[in-house]
Amino acid sequence: MASISNNGSHPQRRDILRGGSAAIASAIVGGGMGLGISNHAVAAAASNDAAFPHRFCTFTKWLQMKSFDEMAGIIADMGFDGAEVPVRPKGHVEPENVEAELPKLVAALKKQNLDLMVLTSGINAVNEEQRTEAVLKTAADLGIKRFRMSYYKYDLKKPIMPQLEGFQDDLDALVQFCEPLGIKPIYQNHSGSNYFGAPMWDMYQLFKEIDPAHVGVAYDIGHASVEGANSWVIDFNLLRPWIDTVYIKEPVWNANELSWGPGGDGIVSDNFFKELKRTKFEGPISLHVEYLGHDDESKVPTIIEATKKDFTTLKKRLS
Repeated sequence: MASISNNGSHPQRRDILRGGSAAIASAIVGGGMGLGISNHAVAAAASNDAAFPHRFCTFTKWLQMKSFDEMAGIIADMGFDGAEVPVRPKGHVEPENVEAELPKLVAALKKQNLDLMVLTSGINAVNEEQRTEAVLKTAADLGIKRFRMSYYKYDLKKPIMPQLEGFQDDLDALVQFCEPLGIKPIYQNHSGSNYFGAPMWDMYQLFKEIDPAHVGVAYDIGHASVEGANSWVIDFNLLRPWIDTVYIKEPVWNANELSWGPGGDGIVSDNFFKELKRTKFEGPISLHVEYLGHDDESKVPTIIEATKKDFTTLKKRLS
């Protein structure tokens, strides 16, 4: 992985790519003038920092066939601050191996100055089947602050409200378990006919009595746009106190069939990015690039280029 050495005064290439003013200033002070960085670049970087109060990560499902070090190097080289990593059945770390493998994954990220910003789990309750205690205690001990929950799903042959009460019981128990650990469960809204969180009023129903410090929403504007092309803004503002992390993906309708595509080519409104600014959202933003598949290693170079392009588009839309 091509990078600038991080021994001594030279920053990693990721820091230069991010355009952070602190990183560039450090490069200059430490002899980085050899990198050809001008005072104009430093001023531009400072402006960039003001424009982007967020920290960026990307979902690494498409890199699960890579080693931890390879995955971390690829993410760093693209300029992200961290990664969203699947720690779930068939994930980069399997729950039964979490005590041994998750520390290695976190160490690989830290070598690249990256954080595990969102742990994507298979957990939506406190039980041994999901290895709730082992996964979350291990994660919390490693300094991981949030995990994406697994989904709740409705049985559409049964009344909805009693099912919500069951979801509430599971969520309350999970929040109570997580609070002393210092790790927060976050729930992603997902489009579909039987997903809890698709209409989003149901998320409010469960969250309204819980302190946002202890539970959050992974607000997915792609899925929100599928369910409410115009009404997403109502849902966003309804849930705004609990929105911890924002997910970016781009839905596309072709001949009345839903698919996913490059950032800016679909139905996500530019008004969403204005709404992030208006409401002063400063949390993590996770870029999801899944429209090229996730289980074919030969596609990794193509997905890297697509992710770079979508990351550039995302920052343009935020600015």
